[in-house]
Amino acid sequence: MDSYERGRFRRTASGITALAHVFGGIAILLVLVWLLHYREGIYYDSGNPSRVFNVHPFLMVFGLIFFAGEAAMAYKTIPAERKVQKFAHMTLNLIAIILGIVGICAAFKFHNMLNSQHMTSLHSWIGMGTICCYCLQWLFGFSVFWLPSASQPTRAGALPWHISGGRAVLYMAICSAVTGLIQKAMFQSLGWSRELRLINFIGVFVILFGITVDFSIALARYVY
Repeated sequence: MDSYERGRFRRTASGITALAHVFGGIAILLVLVWLLHYREGIYYDSGNPSRVFNVHPFLMVFGLIFFAGEAAMAYKTIPAERKVQKFAHMTLNLIAIILGIVGICAAFKFHNMLNSQHMTSLHSWIGMGTICCYCLQWLFGFSVFWLPSASQPTRAGALPWHISGGRAVLYMAICSAVTGLIQKAMFQSLGWSRELRLINFIGVFVILFGITVDFSIALARYVY
C-alpha cells in the first residue's frame, strides 16, 4: 500500500475514532441524566435500593462498555511504541473488568435488599457471561502477549483469536446493556414518556459507540 492510501486510511480511522469518543461521551452523559434526574441518584452504600441499583447501569456503560471500547482503540490508535500501546490496552481492559465487577455486585446487593432472586433474566445471563468471558480474555492476553514466556509463533497464532474474542466481548457487553435497558423500561411501565425516550437514546448511542469502535480498529489495521 502506498503512502497516499496509508494517509487516507489514517485520516478516516482517526475521524471515526474521534466520533467513537463523542458517541461514548454522549451515552455516559445520558446515563447520568437518566439516573440523577429520573432515578433518585447513584450511591452504592445507600439504604435506598434504587440508588444502589443505579450503580449497576452507570458502571456497565461507563466502566465496562466505554473502557472496553477505549482499550480496543488504544491498541491501534495511540501513536506510540507497541509496548506502550499494549500496556494501555491491558490497563484499560483491567479497569473495565474491575468496574464491571463492581457494577454486577451492585445488582446483587440490590436483589439482596429486596429479597429477590438472582440471575432470572436473559439480561443477567448475558451480563454474567460477558464478565466471565472478559476475565478469561484478559488473562489469555496477559499470559500470551505480555509475559515473555510465549514464543513468537504462539503469539502469531493466538492473535486472530484474541482480536475476535475482544470484539465478541464488546458486543456481548452492548447486548447486555440494551437488554438491561429494555428490561428496566418494562419493569417500570414507563409508557411513551420522556424517560423512556431517554432510555431509547441511551441504547442508540451505546450501539453507535460499539459500531464506531469496530470501524476504527478495522480501518486502523491498514495504516501499519
